Amino acid sequence: MAKGDMPVLVGVGQSLSQWDGTDGAAGAPSPLSLMVDASKAAISDSGAADLAKAIDTIAVVRIFEDSVGGAPHPHGHNTNLPGTLARDLGAVPDTLIYETVGGQSPQALVNEMAAKIHAGDIECALISGSEANRASKGARRNGVEINWADGADAEYEDRGMGPMMLSREEIKHGIVAPAYFYALFENAIAAREGESRSEHRTSMAKLFQPFTKVAASNPYSQFPEEHSVDFLSTPSKANYEYADPFLKWFIAQDAVNQGAAAILMSESKADALGIPADKRIYLHGAGEAADDLISVRPRLDGSWAMEKAISRALHQAEKTTADIKHFDLYSCFPCAVFSSTAALGIDWKKDPRPLTLTGGLPFFGGPGNNYSLHGIAEMAKTLREDTGSYGLVLANGGWMTKEAVGIYSTHKPARFVAAEPYATPSDQVELCKEDCKGTLETFTVTHGKEGPNNGIAFIRLEDGRRALANASPAALGVLREDASPVGRKVSVKVEGEKGIFDFT
Repeated sequence: MAKGDMPVLVGVGQSLSQWDGTDGAAGAPSPLSLMVDASKAAISDSGAADLAKAIDTIAVVRIFEDSVGGAPHPHGHNTNLPGTLARDLGAVPDTLIYETVGGQSPQALVNEMAAKIHAGDIECALISGSEANRASKGARRNGVEINWADGADAEYEDRGMGPMMLSREEIKHGIVAPAYFYALFENAIAAREGESRSEHRTSMAKLFQPFTKVAASNPYSQFPEEHSVDFLSTPSKANYEYADPFLKWFIAQDAVNQGAAAILMSESKADALGIPADKRIYLHGAGEAADDLISVRPRLDGSWAMEKAISRALHQAEKTTADIKHFDLYSCFPCAVFSSTAALGIDWKKDPRPLTLTGGLPFFGGPGNNYSLHGIAEMAKTLREDTGSYGLVLANGGWMTKEAVGIYSTHKPARFVAAEPYATPSDQVELCKEDCKGTLETFTVTHGKEGPNNGIAFIRLEDGRRALANASPAALGVLREDASPVGRKVSVKVEGEKGIFDFT
């Protein structure tokens, strides 16, 4: 292993299963089987038949069941996904890694493995991940027994859950699901744009409608169907309200059976294995940033972390947004795309460049932490067909909390520069935990089977502090009006650890 060797992406693969238990247990996938299939596809894609023997590092993206403390394993626990993946591929790596939580993981792992290759620490790395939530839900719904229990003796590095991304105050006010966090961003963006709920739903639908076209033609899409702006923007039985302003199809869909894999190695190793030049993709720039808890972020209508990670990657690649031809922007919710296009300086209404290569998390599918590995796989295929062009992948974790960016091309860079350590913010908003008055900053209304059930709001005080509060019954009715209530005066009364607000 030579220090200073150029890292190169040489193989990518994806896997998909539509199995949902309706026809019995035959053919049921597991997270491991989906990873094995995708990894074998990546090895085949490289053109090097004996590549599995050359892999010295395997890094696996963390699956859903291992991403929440105490979560059940209803079909048995695979206690060593990296080890069992190596076993089933016939690989004997020196290093096995089980990555931490977050959708930034795939791109962050590419950045890390590329840096380790350049430093001479490793020579060939396989990154893989998957989710089989569709199989799990279908098996339980249909009473079908499937078994995912497995393990291996090989030692591996378990990077754990990472830091908590939500606080006691947020939990106490009901901000406990990703859609609730993102809805707070979404309504802040809508207010900035002067849009009512219905107007903003139309804007979200216009943003996402082209994504559905891409998903409809992607053979690895879990939900390959084109939708109209009218369908996406209108509440219906098939597109129900979840957290204002979101309807079902504005939200990443996790009922998927999808796997992906990517192989990076030193260019010297690629030469030794005879991997053709037209298979090789280079990482020109990388950027990473991590933001604070949502309740203490100064800004809610965009993402500081996205701006920082994107700017770092572009600077490192010595490129501007105008130089990037292909994008796969993380799209768990529309506000993530609104925020990333703003950070890139892209007018999504006018710019002809597609913002997704997969079809996006609501339509291609949202395989948990692993989505962006599919984006990287699609980017590699796209750049091979458009040699010399540049592509950008943005991977997002938490609630625009952790960002990782990669800029790729078939064109070989003059030099490789490793990603800087995660950037972190310096400014925070102080929280007010006593009775107060202020202005409604943003909000959401969550929905259950019986309809609207909780109003959550951030209130900004004149002194700059912020209060978290839930809506009184009267205030909840106002929040459900079509016109945005952002900017209206409210009063907050604290009861125990919760604030309750009313409009004044």
